[in-house]
Amino acid sequence: MPYKDVTKKRENDRKYWLKVKGAGPLPVATAMNRAIDVVQHIKIKVPKHGLKIAYIPDAQVMPGVDMRHLSWCGQYLAEKRPDVIVCGGDFGDFPSLSRFGRGERKFEGLRYRRDIDAFHQGMELLMTPIALAKNYKPALHFTLGNHEDHINRITQEHAFLEGLISQDDLHLADYGWNVHPFMQPIAIAGVAFCHYFPSGGLGRPITTARDILNKLHMSAIAGHQQGRDIAYGKRADGRQMTAIISGSFYQHDMSYLSPFTNAHWRGMWLLHQVKNGEFDEMALSIDYLKRRYA
Repeated sequence: MPYKDVTKKRENDRKYWLKVKGAGPLPVATAMNRAIDVVQHIKIKVPKHGLKIAYIPDAQVMPGVDMRHLSWCGQYLAEKRPDVIVCGGDFGDFPSLSRFGRGERKFEGLRYRRDIDAFHQGMELLMTPIALAKNYKPALHFTLGNHEDHINRITQEHAFLEGLISQDDLHLADYGWNVHPFMQPIAIAGVAFCHYFPSGGLGRPITTARDILNKLHMSAIAGHQQGRDIAYGKRADGRQMTAIISGSFYQHDMSYLSPFTNAHWRGMWLLHQVKNGEFDEMALSIDYLKRRYA
């Protein structure tokens, strides 16, 4: 039987499926392209040596906690001038909106207004040194976390609150942040960022850096989980992959954790030479920032 060239037929099939957009089962290649489109790729010009990206994990700001480390962080960023600053979400804790502990003594006196005031106090401590730095305008990207999403959740559960409270109360755009919805991954210079990366039908967070590499097959940074976990791998083209889970950038202890589990690493990250998914990571503990700027 003579060889039949099906290249043209495949191209016509591809054009057809792109035209009908989802009518019936998708060919494998088209389905794969849609999966890739889930990630919002941020277009930032990458210099020859790569970008410098700062990553700020969960600050869990709430009324009555020590926030001075946010000012130290802002001073450090104003000094080092990264090209991009990514805030990984859960900057605010919003204890008044928590589902846990309702009816218990610890819930007495909690108020949404106080949570919002604390959020802005922390954001001003962080952003003031950056705003005052001359000729410095970094790209700012904020990936909302589940705690910021509590505001949306509470208005869904209690419809009478609609129009009274919203994420607009955070005024993130006024601080210069480009805001990305909860669970919307973004990618900068080949590195994915999201508050956490889901897995499985229920969307549970991927809890180890090694599993992030195994499931996403690309470099990625996530927060949500206390401490720090790092894994390394290699793509088929030989480029290095790095995954980091780091979700604790606060000085206070969490009441729901034991003394042992509260003894986790707390800090932020500076990624050097970020290009094509590769980078050199530098961890900066709160203790280091305190010694340098307090």
